[in-house]
This record gives sequence, structure tokens and C-alpha cells, in this order.
Amino acid sequence: MSSPFNPFEEASAAPAQESEFNLGEYLGMVRRHWRLVAALCATCIAASVIHYLITPKEYRASAMLQIERRSLTPLVGNNQNPWLDNYLNLEFYPTQYKLLESRGLAERVVRHLDLMSDPSRQPAAASRLRKAPGAAPSAADDEAVLGALADGLRGGLSIEPLGNTQLVSVSYRSGDPEFAARAANAFAEEFIDLGIENRYTTVGKASSFLGAQVGTLKQEIQDRETQLQAFSRHSGIVAVDPESNVLLQRLETLGNDFMEAKKQRFAKEAAYQEVLSAPKETVADSLSAGLVSELRAEQIRAERDYDGRLKTFKPEWPAMQELKAKVDKGRQNLNAVIDEMVAKARSSAYAEYQTALRQEQALAGELERVKGQAIDQNSAAVEFTNLKLEVESRREMLDQLMQKQSETEVTARLQDTRDSNVRIIDQALVPSGPFRPSLRQDLTYGLFIGLLFGIGCAFLIEFLDRSLKTPEQVERRLGLATLAVIPDFADGGKKYGAGYGYGYGDGPTAEKDEAPRARPVAGAPVAWLEKKRGGGEPAQIELVPHDRPRTPISEAYRALRTALLLASAEELKVVAVTSAGASEGKTATAANLAVVLAQLGRQVLIVDSDLRKPRLHQIFKTSNRLGLVNHLTGGADPESVFLRTEVPNLWLTPSGPIPPNPSELLASDRMREWLRLARSRFDFVVVDTPPVLPVTDATIAGAWADGVVLTLRAGKVTREDARACLERLRQAEVKVLGAVLNRHRSAQGQSGKRYRYYESYGTYESEPQAGSAA
Repeated sequence: MSSPFNPFEEASAAPAQESEFNLGEYLGMVRRHWRLVAALCATCIAASVIHYLITPKEYRASAMLQIERRSLTPLVGNNQNPWLDNYLNLEFYPTQYKLLESRGLAERVVRHLDLMSDPSRQPAAASRLRKAPGAAPSAADDEAVLGALADGLRGGLSIEPLGNTQLVSVSYRSGDPEFAARAANAFAEEFIDLGIENRYTTVGKASSFLGAQVGTLKQEIQDRETQLQAFSRHSGIVAVDPESNVLLQRLETLGNDFMEAKKQRFAKEAAYQEVLSAPKETVADSLSAGLVSELRAEQIRAERDYDGRLKTFKPEWPAMQELKAKVDKGRQNLNAVIDEMVAKARSSAYAEYQTALRQEQALAGELERVKGQAIDQNSAAVEFTNLKLEVESRREMLDQLMQKQSETEVTARLQDTRDSNVRIIDQALVPSGPFRPSLRQDLTYGLFIGLLFGIGCAFLIEFLDRSLKTPEQVERRLGLATLAVIPDFADGGKKYGAGYGYGYGDGPTAEKDEAPRARPVAGAPVAWLEKKRGGGEPAQIELVPHDRPRTPISEAYRALRTALLLASAEELKVVAVTSAGASEGKTATAANLAVVLAQLGRQVLIVDSDLRKPRLHQIFKTSNRLGLVNHLTGGADPESVFLRTEVPNLWLTPSGPIPPNPSELLASDRMREWLRLARSRFDFVVVDTPPVLPVTDATIAGAWADGVVLTLRAGKVTREDARACLERLRQAEVKVLGAVLNRHRSAQGQSGKRYRYYESYGTYESEPQAGSAA
């Protein structure tokens, strides 16, 4: 079937180019909620005015400091650069900022400003001074008050580094402008004093430590030199000339031989332990050259013969007793042979182990004897060398320590200069006006927050529900043509029942062998709702076009049929029906689409390719023991899986038993061959597939179908899931014919009116006519 003009393809192509951002749409959202936006703006502005009126005046004073990366304590070697080391330290400036905010610096500022004696400024100090007259405050009380004052003082401090510079702003906020300036300057000055004190305290400790170490080393050098002179006079050694001799060569040869003997002993001992721990049968088999194996085989045959005859004869029969004695004797003989072989193996392994052990012990004794001679010969030279090396190493260490000591003494003399790497660039001045509150700033913030909160609430109301509810949203958000809009049975204004087990997983599962039951609603004919089908069960939503061909929902499925026949210029024979997720009605769509196609008088086959949770066999009341899986696994002929249903011209291929590898079966060559047979046998083939997002089966089925119909449940499927589903199908180069908006309710908006004209056309039949044509 071909057509020069296809309205569905143009409808799906045009919205795909529309931008996701639509300014008019967002402005419309704000206009619809302008009262809410205005009320929130007025509330926030009133709150900002109240905040301005009740907020106490606060002043801020700032001092500017320069912190340089240079070290004033040269305690490193000559081959190192302390300034460069400090510059490359990435933690330097963060550490300085934390020191400015530390409680220890705040306590120094408290002492600097003498806040401990100012009860009017700090309530904690006032409480300390309000003690009983004549009671002297304790040290613990002073420390507690000092800590409380320091914590309160830190509350008004703020440190603001100036990016990419060595400058930092030290600001202090207070209700008293003069105190704000005094506190900012005090923090800057005390920070400089803290660095100087810490630096020179470290230098003093280092100088004392170095002095003590120098004195100790001098005494040790003197003692070692005295020992060296006394040993030289006693042994007559003045210098040592290390050279090899025959005794050392002999010692080296014996050492190598001893190590080789130890290896041999380890190997023999391991072999002996293996013979001891190995099973007797294994040892005997390895030494008997097959004799034990033959005896064991004969014993097994004799025992098997005896057990076999026990089934016929009693054990007391003389022949059986003789056979029993023969079996026992054979077992004893076998055990004796095994014990003999094992004893020989263990004796041989133990003898070899003892030989290796004696050889090792002999070499060890000779090695110890030669080693003693070498020690006696060289002990004097070694001791002389050790004493000489100790004297030289201590002299070298003494030189280094004396150099360090001289450097620290020079640094200590610089303490009176108060040289520091921190400088005050700008002193803090008394502020001329309050820092906060600001009426202009409060009003600006109030208006901005009100607008932001109001517009955000409006957008939240509009966008909290991310689901697709109307055909226009489907076309605009996904760029897909809406082939049909299927009304919801639960819609309040309808007369045709509710609760028919819509969709993937809504109804009974594969584990529950029962069909979904209809629930009567107001206005629905009781005779039809209570009518039994097939095995005496109630009517189902999936076969409404067959049971009630003149209802509005049947007309909706006929509209889907018409749209599909016009949706492609090429011949459309195999149509796959899928959805983004579960419970969106793709099985109901596939079943009813197959029914309305069969009502044209064409031969239609519906295939259940959902090999994970099949449901079509429940809908058409057939067995699922033989189906598509049986053929794909080679267990059935292709013709045997075509089952006739009670719907005229409609055939069913159920899924069959649930396989462990559904994706591999759908992608197999047998599936393609079977599909070619179905194409030649039937006019239309409708394939029910699993959802796209949970599994990959739908993309495999869509690849060999002529097109895919995407079922979307209105008000349930989200835009993100629908886009992800569509993107996955397009990445697999699957042709998507369009979308079916399932379970659409009239309360979801007026935008779906053009898809619901047929709802008011036609009559509601009092009795179902299953054989009615479209």
C-alpha cells in the first residue's frame, strides 16, 4: 500500500525540530499563578521591612595584612632553600587563615583589649565580678571566663583572603564602631606577635638541644680516641690492610658446601615426610610395579562375586562360606603386601635422610672450626677498624651540629628586631556608618526571594508531575505521531465498565493461572458484565473489540488500525507492540489491534514474544505448554505453534515455557526463518514484546519487524522514560510508527478532544456481538 502524502510522518517530523524551551509556555505558567507570585512577593517584602526594623545596627572595621612566604628560622642544611620549601607548601596560607580564626589568638586579643576587667561589654566577665565580696577568683574561673570571652569575640571576626595575592582582610563586626576598629587592629597585631613568639621559642629550644648534643659528642669522641690508642699499643696494630688469605678462601668453600648439603638434607627430609604422610595404597602402588593394583582388582572381583551370590544363596551355605574365606584371605594378603611395600619405602627414605643429615652435620662442624680460626686471626683488625670508624663518624656529626648551633645563635640575636613575614598594610579605621542592616538591600532581597519563590512554586505545581498525559505532549516532547488515544475504563463519565487488568503486570501474572475479572460500574449492563467466556470466566479488556465491537474503546482501536495502515508507504505486515516500562497496556494494545485487524477479514497472527512474563495464553484461554520457545529450541514444528482462537481469522502463537535465555532465542536464525514463514502464511503479524527499558528483547523484536508501536500510559510514563525508550529504539535502528496513548482520561485536559470525537458517536449495545465487523 502506498500513498503520496502521509500526515502521520509529517506530524512526527515537525515537532522533533521544536525546541524544548518554549518561553510562551513558561510565561503562561506564571500568568496562571500570578496571584500566588504576587502574594509571595508581598509577603517577602513585608518580611524584609520587618527584618530591617528589628535588626540592631552593626558596624564593621577592616585591617589589611600582607603574609609573605618566607622562613625566618634557617634550621635546614646548606643544600636546601627554606624560602623555596615554604613557597611550595600548598597548606601555608590555609594554615595562616585558621590561625587568625583560632581561639588561642582570640584569647590573646582579650588580654590585649583588657576585656576581663570590662563587665559592661562582656556578660561573662560581669558574672565573674559579681561573686561574693572578698572571694578571690580561682585560676579555673579565670580560664573559663577567658575562653567564653574569646569565643564571643570570634563571633564578630571574618577573614577574607584577596584572590591571587598575599593580602588578607581582617574584619570585625560590632555594635560599637570604636570597638570594631580596636578589635580588628588587635587581631592583626597579636597575629604578628604570635608568629614572632612561636618562631623564637622554637629557635631557643633548638639552640639548647644542639648545645647539649655537641657536649655529648665531644665526650664520646674523647672516650673513643682513648680506647683506640690503648688498643693500638696492646695489639701493635697501626694500620689495617684488608686482603684475602688462604683461610678465608677455605671458609668460603666450606660455606658453599654446607649450603649444598643443607639443600640435600631438606630434599631427603621432604621425601621422607611425604612417604610418612601419603596413603599406604599410593606408596605401595608406586613401588610394586603394578602388583598391588592386580591384587586389588582380584580382591574387588572376588568381593563382587560374593555379593552377587548373596542375592541367591545364604551366607551359611558351605560354598558361600568357602568363598567368604577366600575373600578374607585375599584382603589379608593385599594388606600384607601393602604394609611390606610401605615399610620398605619408609626405611629407604629414612636411610637417605640420615645420610644427608650426617653429611650436613660434618660440614657444619668443619665450618665452625675454620670460622673460629678466621675470627681469632682478624678480630684484632676488625676491632681496630671499628674504633677508628666510630671516631671519624662522630667528628663529622660534631661539625654539622656546631654549624647548626652557630646558625640558631645568629637567628636568636635577631629577636630584638621583631622581624616578621606578616605586615600591616592598612590599619582599621572607625567606620562612619553601619554595615548592616541596609533597607535597600533588604527590599531587593525580599523582592528577589519573593519572585524566585513564587515563580518556583508555579513551576513546581506545573512540572511536579513529569508524566505524559495528552497527545500534544507526546508529539511535542517525543516528536512522535499519536496513532490513537485509548480511553480509560475508570473514567467517570463512561458507561462501559472499569478495572480490566490493564497492561504489563497489572493483571494476573504468569504464576497465577487465572484471568482478570471485570468489575461492574454504574450504568453498565449487568448481563454483559456477568457474561462468561470460554471456560466460564468474565469478559476481559483485551478482547473488547470482539465482545463489544460498537463501544467507544472499540472505535479507538479501529482508529489505531486505520492509522497503522496509513502510517507507512511500504507494505506493513509485521507490527511489534512495546512500551517503555511495565503496566502501560502494551499487551492489551497488541491483543485488541490483532482483533480489529482480523475483523477486516484478513488472516492475522498474534505472537507472544514476551518470553519472560507471557500473558496472551491467559487472554485467549489456551495452553502455554507448546509455543514459540518450543520451536526456537527445536522441540516443535513451525506449523504446530499456530493455534486458532475463538476470534474469527485470528491465530495465536503463545510463548511456550519460560526459557533461561530469551534474548538469544529472539535473535536466533530459527526466529528469522519462522518469521518468514509467518509472513507468507498470514496477512498481518502482531508481536507482543516486553518493555524496552527493563530488557533488550523489544529492540531485538523491533529489528525484524516492519515497525514498532510504542504504548504509553497517560499519566504514568514519564518524559524521561519515554525519551530513553525512544532513544534506545532509534539507536537499534528500529522504525517507530507512532505512539498509542493508553488509559487517557478526559480530566487530563481538553487537548485530546480531536481524538475523542468517536466517543459520542454510536450506540451502546445491550449484548455483545463478537462477530461484528469493523
